[in-house]
Order: sequence, then C-alpha cells, then structure tokens
Amino acid sequence: MKALARKKREASSGGNAPWLNTFADLMNLLLCFFVLLFAMSDVDGAKFEQISVSMSNSFGIFDGGGSALGQGQLISSGMTQLNNLGQYFSNMGESSHKSDIENEGEFDPTTEENTQEGEGEEADITEAMEKIAEEMEAVSAEMYDKVSDLTEQYNLNDYVELSIDPEFQFVQLSLKGSILFNSGKAEIMEEAKPILSKIGEILQTFDGYTIEIEGHTDNVPMNSSTYKDNNWLSSARALNAAEFLIQNKKLDPTKVKYSGRGEYEPITSNATAEGRAKNRRIEIKIFNELSGK
Repeated sequence: MKALARKKREASSGGNAPWLNTFADLMNLLLCFFVLLFAMSDVDGAKFEQISVSMSNSFGIFDGGGSALGQGQLISSGMTQLNNLGQYFSNMGESSHKSDIENEGEFDPTTEENTQEGEGEEADITEAMEKIAEEMEAVSAEMYDKVSDLTEQYNLNDYVELSIDPEFQFVQLSLKGSILFNSGKAEIMEEAKPILSKIGEILQTFDGYTIEIEGHTDNVPMNSSTYKDNNWLSSARALNAAEFLIQNKKLDPTKVKYSGRGEYEPITSNATAEGRAKNRRIEIKIFNELSGK
C-alpha cells in the first residue's frame, strides 16, 4: 500500500502533470501577444537610450554604465564613487574660471552699450549739479547784494557783518553778542532793540524764506544760577531773538528756526579777550530758496 501511494504522488508531481501544459501554453500566448505589441509600437530610440543609461547608472544592470547623459563628467553607480565628488565640483569651478579668463578679452557689445549708457547718465547728473550750483551762486549773490543795500540803508554796517555760505546755501548776518546782551544774560538790552528791529525789516523782504537764528558763546565756563552752561545761555539768546522778531516784525514762525551752539563753533581763538568777544555772537541765516530748506 505504501509503495502504491508513493507512485501516485510521484505521478502527480512529475514533469507530465496536465496543469504544466496549460501554463506553458498561456506563457507562449502572452509572449506572442507582447511581441505583437512591440512590433506594432513606435519606439523612440533617444528616450530608450536615456532610460537605459539612467537604469545603468542607478542599478548597473546594463552594459555601458560609464556613459553619461548630455555633457560633463559622470559619477557612476556605486558608493565608492562618492569619494570623487570633491574633485568633480573642483573641476567644474576650474572649467568655469578658465572659460571666464578665455572670454575676458572678447568684445561684448551689450556690456559696451551699458557702459556708455552709465557714463552718459553720470555726465547728465554732473551737468545738472553744475547748473544747480551756478543758479544757487547767482541767487545767493543777488540776495547778498540786496541785504548789503538794506544794511547800508538802515545804517547797520557798524553792527552787522555779512557773508555768503561757501556752498551758496544762505546769506548770513552776524551780530556781536555784546550789542544785544549783557554778559551772562539772555535778555535783549533795551538799547539793542532798535537795531534788532531794523534787522527784522530786512528779513521781512525775504518772506517765505527759511531763517535760522543761532546763538554762540566763548569757552569761559558759566557762573550763573539761571543758566547751567554755555549751551543753555546760547539757546536762550537765540530763542529770545527769534521771539522778538516773530512778535514785533510778524515773521512766519514756521519759517524761523533757532538753536544754541554754545562754545563749539568758534570763529577765532578763545585765547584772547578780543577773540572771545568775536565768538560771542548771534548769527542769522537767510537760506536760498534752492537750498531745499
């Protein structure tokens, strides 16, 4: 009985089993079907080559794994090739640098055109700035002549010194501090008010212009209970002068500025009494309309 059962098992698993014939026929039919499909298809040779090389680089299952797509160095499949990455990128940089050097002497019409346009723009800007400077100089000179005539008309030549800013932004009237104030004080002396009033009449002729009043002192330390230092004293003097002109000559307060500069902008040395007297002053600046102020 055992021998009979073993023969039946060998017969059922042998090479002549009926299901193997059916499976073989199915594989043949499928092979014929795919061959027929391939024969009917239109194969793109370029894409096939790219896919083949890509698969080769990734898995190494095709011959010719050393090929590359496009131009440039190939990093082939395999982890050992990662050691060459540094050299690969270095070579790329050298190639780019060499290319730049080789092309350095070549003429680029676009670059030449841009350079000419840039030089033209700079020339236009320079020319415009020169014209503005010339106009400012002419206007400031006209302002100076007008102030000079009015100063002479009001008999202020003994009290006022006139000057023009080197950059032609303003015309300046400078008064000695001793004319307007007592030593260490910021209140305008009564005998000085007619002088300041005449100056206000000159300023009225420049309605709409920016006017700046600055107070200056010498470097002698303050000894007063009212003002703790020269900055406070010079600021108070400038403010009092501005208020006098605004209230008595109706100057536009939005156009009048005032500040104290203390001892920090001397016009001469403080080593002598005469020099200190010159440094104690009030400056009134009438700004040119073209100055932007």
